[in-house]
Amino acid sequence: MPADGADTGPAGWPTSPPGGYPAPEPDRLTRFVLRLYDRSPRWAVPLAAVGCVALGMGYALLSNPTYADPDAAPTCLLKLTTGLDCPGCGGTRALWYVLHGDLPAAARHHFLFVFALPFIAYLFVAWAGNQAFGWRLPELRISSKVIVGFMAAWLAFSVLRNLPWAPFASLYV
Repeated sequence: MPADGADTGPAGWPTSPPGGYPAPEPDRLTRFVLRLYDRSPRWAVPLAAVGCVALGMGYALLSNPTYADPDAAPTCLLKLTTGLDCPGCGGTRALWYVLHGDLPAAARHHFLFVFALPFIAYLFVAWAGNQAFGWRLPELRISSKVIVGFMAAWLAFSVLRNLPWAPFASLYV
């Protein structure tokens, strides 16, 4: 062991810094957030998440994106500048149709969003129920291969929906 107390690795390289690094002192905002988190009831964070989801659904319901002009605000910057659908294009319209119970129309606007929605909803309910009430719902185990496969499908969907010839032109929203 060297005289300065640091461990050495292969070929004499140190594996940890001599004396270690001091932990940074949290700033005022971080201390405030940590105090607020420590004092808040366990159901506050899931309630805030439910509020954010409710705001998003309320926006989709009130704005009625199915009757909006393509360049109506707020617009998708990628679609506005390039004319291409982004990976999330059609998601708000799909949500509007899901909230009105029209799953075929929702799938027409964003199939992968409609496919993923039950999984996302279950994961959210399981997390929020555990955080707020201590529920132990069966864990949804999704392997990294399934996640990579889903992301690859989303990437392929995002590319294919922008191709101008049949049958891919039917995916353009």
